[in-house]
Amino acid sequence: MRSKKVRQASVAALAVAGLVLAGCASDDGDTSETQSAGGTWPGDGNSNCEGLEQLADFGDLTGTTVGVYTSILSPEQEQHEASYELFTECTGAEVSYEGSDQFETQLVVRLQAGNAPDIAYIPQPGLLQTVVGSGLAVAAPQTVSDNVDEWFGEDWKGYGTVDGTFYAAPLGANVKSFVWYSPSTFEKNGWEIPETWDDMLALSDEIAASGMKPWCAGIESGEATGWPATDWLEDAILRDQGADYYDQWVNHEVPFNDAGVAESLDRVGDILKNSDYVNGGFGGVDSVATTSFQEGGLPILDDNCAMHRQASFYGTQWGDGVTVAEDGDVFAFYLPTTNEDNGKPVLGGGEFVAAFSDRPEVQAFQTYLSTDVWANEKAKATTTGGWVSANTGLDVANLVGPIDQLSAETLQDPEAVFRFDGSDQMPSAVGAGSFWKQMTAWITGEDTQTALDNIENSWPAS
Repeated sequence: MRSKKVRQASVAALAVAGLVLAGCASDDGDTSETQSAGGTWPGDGNSNCEGLEQLADFGDLTGTTVGVYTSILSPEQEQHEASYELFTECTGAEVSYEGSDQFETQLVVRLQAGNAPDIAYIPQPGLLQTVVGSGLAVAAPQTVSDNVDEWFGEDWKGYGTVDGTFYAAPLGANVKSFVWYSPSTFEKNGWEIPETWDDMLALSDEIAASGMKPWCAGIESGEATGWPATDWLEDAILRDQGADYYDQWVNHEVPFNDAGVAESLDRVGDILKNSDYVNGGFGGVDSVATTSFQEGGLPILDDNCAMHRQASFYGTQWGDGVTVAEDGDVFAFYLPTTNEDNGKPVLGGGEFVAAFSDRPEVQAFQTYLSTDVWANEKAKATTTGGWVSANTGLDVANLVGPIDQLSAETLQDPEAVFRFDGSDQMPSAVGAGSFWKQMTAWITGEDTQTALDNIENSWPAS
């Protein structure tokens, strides 16, 4: 997962730089209230603009342009641009889209040079916190705050909040708490989707007894090798210890080598370090460390393994001609819970809309992106699938991909307790360093306590 390492490195680069800038991209004045441009709203009387009445507060924005800077490239770029057409129709403002495969690095450069974009899609809370610390980010207007209160859970708003001030509404999302499988193989063998973690282990035993390895896995990812194993641990902690404990662990209020963390890592080890369970299609347990995450689940297609824990975005890895659907070649089910006390934990990720200007057209665009209207416009524009949002106003029927629909249903479940990827929130020396490395060492033989002690000892002094 290339972006994970680069994003962590960018957070560190911003922190080191300090971003003591003479210029500031935002205009002076109170950014907590919407600033009206005055004039007649172009959407007045236009039925296409129904549900966007908030935009009337910004007046006629014809002749203005909002610049968007992001890491999201083609073909997703064209889908995003199509979703902005309604904004232009209803406000008169144009949107200039700039995607870059060097986004994280170049955003740092632009901020240091006093050349901040109007809007940036920030891919992790840690980077948002550091950008806000630069003094360049502008607090979100009240319209955005109101929309997030209406359409998103408190957990999502919290990730866009820094030191008590709300800056950034959620944009897209992904779900990591999934297990991929072959529906036809399960049906042929009479295997049922497990409802609990114990059910999943019992199923694993049954599959192993049949002669098939129940699990396949791969954590190799170049310099980022190990990150899939961190996701396994994060999911287990959420299930075993609960969301509050998870938050304390991510923030180092609970030591990395705490007994609760060790309990959860041992739970993961019951699967990933079990020679009866892994590594279907690749070899023994050690092959988990040398199998790329892209290839990790592919043996499912050949009945060399039955299950593979990986995020919703893994749907793009199956290749041409493979149908991802409940009645297709592959699909996914929710990674079961370990007890009933901690709700329905959902581990995932996403982007956040940060602004560096409080011009009316910028605030209007922020408002648009935080609505249920935009979420549905984006879903309809994503004709190839591969996008989802945690916006509860999103009509799941507008999502093309079955895995996208499953992801949206998972995120919208009233019992869902969403938490952002933990390593993406930790200091880069840990989240993109010792955590990855020690999970790799753990897979290849290091014991649980030693791995966790090594990570704990690597945590930067505050």
